[in-house]
Amino acid sequence: MDSWVRFSSQSQAKERVFRAAQYACTLLGYTLQKGGSGVELLKMVKQLETHMSLSRKLMRLGNSAEAVEAAKRAVHLSDSVLRLCLTVAHLNKAMYFACDNVLWAGKAGLLPKLDQDKWSQRSFRYYLFALILNLTRDAYEIRLLMEREARSSHGGSNATWTSSPSPENGDLSHPHPSSSSFPVAILPLLSERFGRQFHLLGTVLRSNPPLLLDLLKNACDVFIPLDRLGIYPTGQGFVGACGLASSVLSILTIVHPWLKLKP
Repeated sequence: MDSWVRFSSQSQAKERVFRAAQYACTLLGYTLQKGGSGVELLKMVKQLETHMSLSRKLMRLGNSAEAVEAAKRAVHLSDSVLRLCLTVAHLNKAMYFACDNVLWAGKAGLLPKLDQDKWSQRSFRYYLFALILNLTRDAYEIRLLMEREARSSHGGSNATWTSSPSPENGDLSHPHPSSSSFPVAILPLLSERFGRQFHLLGTVLRSNPPLLLDLLKNACDVFIPLDRLGIYPTGQGFVGACGLASSVLSILTIVHPWLKLKP
């Protein structure tokens, strides 16, 4: 199993390059169609996109084993939220890759009677659930880092916030504000609080490039299954742009391993 995982990991960079090329073809085809290009050129771009997709499916043969191994490692994480999110996400990736392998067999003619639409929908459902869990993990990481940053950089902000004028502690000059004046009085406090939260968010993301890249990559990727499943149709152009962007970000994490979010 370990030898197969090492062999599979060596093909990830090539698969990411082919993925970028595939979605670049998707975006190019949409642009050419909107520009009124010739039918032959559009057909050639579509065929190239299909060949890229089939080549990627061939490269992903056996990736289910790698995803299962990643799930086994995630089970031993000490943080319960990360353990749940990563383990279930990797298991869904394993199912997604398994469905993808079946689709490759159908497209290659090994399973001529395969219902490709059904298996494609099934694979995208697993892919979507994995991405939702990855985004949940990113949000959890951001929340933890924001709380840590708030404790280290603004140790006295909580006391300042609790001691600020409020109707509860009776420090307002008007103990019983009217219904019209109360929203006006609370708006500056809410604005200040949201401003601090956005500042913390920006600080955390700037100081953690791996987390920022993972968040952007997952946010781009999630629109692909949403469109394919018909949950949130966005069109070929948007899907192509999102797929190309996430592929470039994935290539960056392979070229520069320190940009990959761990665990």
